Parts: sequence; structure tokens; C-alpha cells
Amino acid sequence: MRLLKELFAGSPAVARVAPFVVFLLLTGAQGQFGEASRYWFYLGKTVVGIWLIWEMFPVVTEIRWAFSWEAVVVGIGVFALWVGISGDWTTQNTLWVKVGLSKPPTTADLPWNPLAQFANNSALAWLFIITRILGSTLVVPPLEEAFYRSFLYRYIARPDFTAVPLGRFFPLPFVATALVFGVSHNEWIAGILCGAAYQWLVIRKNRLGDAMTAHAITNCLLGLWVVWRGAWNFW
Repeated sequence: MRLLKELFAGSPAVARVAPFVVFLLLTGAQGQFGEASRYWFYLGKTVVGIWLIWEMFPVVTEIRWAFSWEAVVVGIGVFALWVGISGDWTTQNTLWVKVGLSKPPTTADLPWNPLAQFANNSALAWLFIITRILGSTLVVPPLEEAFYRSFLYRYIARPDFTAVPLGRFFPLPFVATALVFGVSHNEWIAGILCGAAYQWLVIRKNRLGDAMTAHAITNCLLGLWVVWRGAWNFW
């Protein structure tokens, strides 16, 4: 849409923040209209995410995929951390219960599991599973990396963030961005380490594409792990 393209072109911040916020709002709507809406909204937000990336692409020129051995190592390493770190304090779901800020989960708090939700329609269940794996692999990385690593990290360093090179290291923005990225995920400890690893990649390579690739590898492996091991709690 021409209006959206003009809006993105007119504001570097909007071009990187608005798509992420729209995606986040759609995520928040999952399950708000019945249990099945968790899955239909994910399908919908994946389609919307593809469209947003299409609209961002001419303006946010750093969201270009790049491949390197470092990206592969980081992507696999973060996946290993994600599934390997466990304990009563390692997820927000258990942490807030431990400190008394949340109630223990009930049987109504079911994990994201299309095979259980659509037990009588395996084709539909697998549609949502494949959509989730593809969405988290190809759609989530550009949107999140554009927000966290291209915008937030550089904005904390300097409000005129486009003047800040992607490869410049700043201690406070590095720590702050990793923390924000971590607490935006249920697996907050793994998320903080993940955010730091992706940021390191951006700084090392002076481009966003390697972090996008690492992010995609992590999410793809995690999706395959979830389905293979039935570890639906990670979704």
C-alpha cells in the first residue's frame, strides 16, 4: 500500500517499530476469541508479517539475509541453550509463581498444541504446525532483528539511531537490549543469552543478516524439537 510505504519511508523508526508492534498485538490476540483462535490468529499474523516485511524491505535495507559459519554456530548454540536450560527460575511462568506474583497454571492453561486442539482433523493440525515452524523461521527473524538490533540497540546509544553503525559496540545498549529481548520471552534466561549472542553477531559482522540467519536456525531447530519430542511448552 502506497500510504504505508510513504509512512515507512518518512520515518526510519516507524519502519522498524510499527511492524513489530503490529505483530506483537496480533500475538496478544491469540486465544482471546476462544481456544481455536490461538491457531487462526497465528496463521493470520504470519500472513500479515509477510506483508509487513514486503513493505519494509525497500526502506529497512539492512534486513537482508546473510550466511556465515558464525551464524550457524550461534544459531545451533542458542537452540542448545534454549532446550538445555531448565529449572524453577528459568521461565517466567514458574518464576512469577515462585515469587507470589502469579497463580500456578491450571488445566485451562494448555500449551500451544494443534494436535491436541484439532485431534479430529490432523490435516488442519499439521497446517498450523507447519505454519508455526515456517513463520518462526522466516517471518519472526526479520521483524524482531529489525526492532531489537537495528532500532532499539542503536536508539539507546543515540536517538539519531540511523547515524550509529550496526557494528559499533556500546556496553549499556548491549546489556539493555539483551535484557529486553530476554524478558519478552517465557524462557527469560535463555532469551537474555540469545539476545546477547545475536547482538554479538551484528557487531562482529556489521550487518543484520547473520543474526537473522542465526535466529532462523534457532527457531527452526526449536520447532522441529517441539514436534519431535512433544515439547509443546516451548511454544
